[in-house]
Amino acid sequence: MIEANPAPETAASPAAPPSTTLVLSARSLRRAYGSTLALDGVDLDIRTGESVAIMGPSGSGKSTLLHTLAGIERPDSGSVLFTPAHGAPREITALGESERSGLRRGSFGFVFQSGLLIPELTAVENVAMALLINGTPRAAALPRATEWLRALGLGGMEERRIGQLSGGQTQRVAIARAQVTGAQVTFADEPTGALDSGTGAEVLAILMDSTTGRGNTLVMVTHDAEVAARCDRTIRLRDGRILAEQTAAAASGSPRTETPGTAQ
Repeated sequence: MIEANPAPETAASPAAPPSTTLVLSARSLRRAYGSTLALDGVDLDIRTGESVAIMGPSGSGKSTLLHTLAGIERPDSGSVLFTPAHGAPREITALGESERSGLRRGSFGFVFQSGLLIPELTAVENVAMALLINGTPRAAALPRATEWLRALGLGGMEERRIGQLSGGQTQRVAIARAQVTGAQVTFADEPTGALDSGTGAEVLAILMDSTTGRGNTLVMVTHDAEVAARCDRTIRLRDGRILAEQTAAAASGSPRTETPGTAQ
């Protein structure tokens, strides 16, 4: 059984600075779909507590890279090493499907553009489901799910079904579901892509507060430069290769720096 992650006490806690400890380390990732090369020798290091945006044109390999880092897809060659907060490092690419599923249920959280929630369930049931599939008793899972929904501004909406919520509210449910198990790394694929700019900004702030704001890691695919600018680093892909890395501006207001090649 995986212990539930305590809900945040405030809605806007300051983000902890990224550590120097690597949580994910990818080397020489290659993935082809027929004659199309989605990943072409990608090397990427991601630190604990860091937020990383992955950008690039359609077909550049953004989602493939995200899915490979998360163990959803296996590369044709190369490796991804995950270093948990407790325990020995694990090479995700060498694990079987059941072991990778275990990581995705506990150590990793996911927020997608469409939410991928279960419409027949209520908001609280959708969040609690992440705990239930890990063996948490329903009597314990529902209160934890309720705490997370209330912490993310959805108090009083716990019993609403997904079709009764707005787009922004739906994404808050998805964020709560991703965090309730105590995910060390959250993967987000265009989490604000279906929202208007104002709602998207609110959802992004909540997503970052509940991940990097608590010392955990966020890896996000986005097409929105304003969303990427909120992250510590931006990785730019084209034709399955990393072209450049942009580092966020320092507190002094210095401009973002850009370096080509391998992102570390």
